[in-house]
Amino acid sequence: MEKISVIAIALVAFLVINFLYSKVLRIYVKNEFGRKWLTIWGNKVYFWQSSIFVSSAGTFLILYLFK
Repeated sequence: MEKISVIAIALVAFLVINFLYSKVLRIYVKNEFGRKWLTIWGNKVYFWQSSIFVSSAGTFLILYLFK
């Protein structure tokens, strides 16, 4: 049962961090580079790659602190 709760906490933390980071970064990108920047496929990949990296790092940090 303990493993399921750790997995659930990790999944929720990852999704929340990813959602918040993508919202903040999307607003920043629109203000700095314009609306068309995220319509280019290569830029979308870079955007989501950075979002997944930050979410993973944040999740590992949260799980480390809870340990």
